[in-house]
Amino acid sequence: MPLLKEFKEFAMRGNVIDLAVGVIIGGAFGKIISSLVADLIMPPIGLLLGGVNFTDLKWVLKGTEMVDGVKKAAVTMNYGNFLQVTLDFIIVAFCIFMFVKGINSLSKKQDVAPAEPPKQEQLLTEIRDLLKK
Repeated sequence: MPLLKEFKEFAMRGNVIDLAVGVIIGGAFGKIISSLVADLIMPPIGLLLGGVNFTDLKWVLKGTEMVDGVKKAAVTMNYGNFLQVTLDFIIVAFCIFMFVKGINSLSKKQDVAPAEPPKQEQLLTEIRDLLKK
């Protein structure tokens, strides 16, 4: 039973719980951002580019063929899907950057006047000034 006790202590530490909550919230937030990108941002971009749907872009390496009466699918390089995923990543990263930037600006504390130097530094500065004279 010591293994079970160690596991319980590990699982109940504060930072593990915080990490779990962060992962869950991050997953939910990721779905929101993915929907923002796929449903709101990409359609106008596709429209501006002449109605192009990036996921349809591909190079056909080997066309479809019939083998023993069964149609075999074409072998393709789906570079459009790669472009779509890359563009989604850039937009998602930018949205998260702006979100974090906004949160940081809201939680920024008022500028605090610099504290006076410690007494030891002040004494050393006075000694230095006296020695210069």
